[in-house]
Amino acid sequence: MALNDDIALLSTVSLFRDIGEDKLRLIAFGAERRKMQPGQVLFREGTPADCAFVVADGRFELTRKNRDGQTTVLGMAERGALLGELAMVTAVDRSMTAIAPDNAEVIRINRPLFRRMLEEYPDIAGIVRQRISDNLAALNAGLGKVAGRFAG
Repeated sequence: MALNDDIALLSTVSLFRDIGEDKLRLIAFGAERRKMQPGQVLFREGTPADCAFVVADGRFELTRKNRDGQTTVLGMAERGALLGELAMVTAVDRSMTAIAPDNAEVIRINRPLFRRMLEEYPDIAGIVRQRISDNLAALNAGLGKVAGRFAG
């Protein structure tokens, strides 16, 4: 895919929506494209994460192990989904497993590239901090709703 196609795709990702095209160009230029085959694992739950992935083509099944060891399907990540956003800014472990059920392609954004962007463009840091904060607040609210169902 052409660099301009990657920039257009990145601009649809909520975390990057308000970042200018010139800065998205730098991310796209420094990022890496990866093609995935059917059944190939993009990442496994519990493994260290050093990057995020934007789904460029295809889709990924997202799963997590329950306490009893059974695998639960959390959903599907499709074109434009950002997987592992926290890994771009800090050391974390993967909270789920992502597997390509069909041919797929991702854009890999590694932590050093993204940190360099944050250092060189402090305005991006504010946008990213707010988006991650909003995402965590939404996750927390969702967990509160789920916990309320089990309270008794």
